[in-house]
Amino acid sequence: MCYFSHELFNSWLKKTKKMTFKHIFKAEANWTSKQKLADSSKRFYTKSHQIQVEGKPILDVSAAKAFKGDPELYNPEDLLLSSLVSCHMMSYLYVCSQNGIEVLEYSDNAEATLEVNPEGSGRFVEARLYPKVKISNSDQIELALDLHHKANQLCFIANSCNFPVLHNGSCEVV
Repeated sequence: MCYFSHELFNSWLKKTKKMTFKHIFKAEANWTSKQKLADSSKRFYTKSHQIQVEGKPILDVSAAKAFKGDPELYNPEDLLLSSLVSCHMMSYLYVCSQNGIEVLEYSDNAEATLEVNPEGSGRFVEARLYPKVKISNSDQIELALDLHHKANQLCFIANSCNFPVLHNGSCEVV
């Protein structure tokens, strides 16, 4: 048997709170030139490909329609914005639970602005989230709105972006 003193345990706990934990995520991209092109006389590659994450369904992906991709498939820009919206929502639900707010519904119709430079490079310059939240207690509306800022601070994806992520949230009581 191993026994720890209260002081030793508290010392260990303080050290672990300061530690950084790393998680590795993996994805595999697969593309082949055997895919049919709409016009084989032109010399360009199809943009459609597949992304595989172990243990999950294959994701068919292409470029955005503006970049000669298949408009029926997800594109990297869709997926980046979707990741940002999803991560913010999960962070928001977490901070609401920490603050005793009962969230009944959450929706968001986000948009992001991509600037493309004359030489073909580009980058997102801004994302705008419009979360609509329904809660059960009218006394918590102001706090519920303020917690979007805290959620943004915790959101892994927002913390990885090199562009502003703006929030224009609304809250109502059901």
